[in-house]
Amino acid sequence: MKKIVLTGGGTAGHVTPNIALLPDLTEAGYEIHYIGSYDGIEKRLIEDYKVSYYGISTGKFRRYFALKNFTDPLRVIKGYGEARKILKRLRPDVVFSKGGFVSVPVVRAAHSLGIPCIIHESDMTPGLANKLCIPVAQKVCCNFPETLKMLPADKAVLTGSPIRAELRQGNRISALDLCGFTANKPVVMVIGGSLGAASINKTVREALPKLLEDFQIIHICGKEKVDNLLLNVPGYKQFEYVKTELKDLFALADVVISRAGANAICELLALKKPNVLIPLSARSSRGDQILNARSFESQGFSLVIDEDDLIDTLLVEKVHEIYFSRQIYIDAMGKSDQLGSIQTIMKLIHKAAAGTAS
Repeated sequence: MKKIVLTGGGTAGHVTPNIALLPDLTEAGYEIHYIGSYDGIEKRLIEDYKVSYYGISTGKFRRYFALKNFTDPLRVIKGYGEARKILKRLRPDVVFSKGGFVSVPVVRAAHSLGIPCIIHESDMTPGLANKLCIPVAQKVCCNFPETLKMLPADKAVLTGSPIRAELRQGNRISALDLCGFTANKPVVMVIGGSLGAASINKTVREALPKLLEDFQIIHICGKEKVDNLLLNVPGYKQFEYVKTELKDLFALADVVISRAGANAICELLALKKPNVLIPLSARSSRGDQILNARSFESQGFSLVIDEDDLIDTLLVEKVHEIYFSRQIYIDAMGKSDQLGSIQTIMKLIHKAAAGTAS
């Protein structure tokens, strides 16, 4: 039986693509193990999947001054030793890394033991952790055509991001019942991330009177972000967070308003959902969401509103524009080379495990 070690953590975005691979890896007969941090989000997310989990020490690499810059390298060195010990015992045929700083000691340790590594970069520009892993990786998967130019030509593969199969299995009728909506009026779904997005929440609520003239609104607004004054507005349904119901809500949505995190927009692409993206501004991030959104816009998958320009009238205008042109966007997404990501990545894993990657 072939063995694989998955790694990645720090945020859900570094874990959920690994989870999306689990059914295909299991069906292909792989013995699956996971290496993450001692108590990171990856440990909690993996618990439900009956996968052997191993925790290691990890630290963050920072480009700015911080006192932890003096101690975290020691944690990384310790993590490298722990990962090497685990890998020597498991002797996997291949390592697949979704990134995050916990992946650096794992990938580096695997390379030192002659174990082939495949890594995946979600954003258009590689993050620091993956930059440290690229030199020893056998293949580097990515989500955006533009990223191919930033990677070694003999390693780069445009795959898109693995998406959980259950997201394609939603039931519109279940979502209609959950939301109390009518079946004869289109639906816009708003997603601001697990913690919500204050600027998007505020603008959507300001735009409600106009939006509700033509649409019903599902608003996933984030923990403790529900507006109690709007609980009984017909055609407007708020959720703090959804898990099992998300597939049904996606099935019901005609248009989606979203942030532009790589995994979130790859889900929209896989589901062929016309979308308006409002990327996190460069003031609050390294600007990766802006680059992600512009790439999707240039490929004909999305409309984009800069957060600095976000006002209710512009949001209403863009929602109407994307809805009435939705088939153009659906057709463009259907031609994307980023679809079929799991099948593409599985082929790379099989080749690496067999010692035939090229």
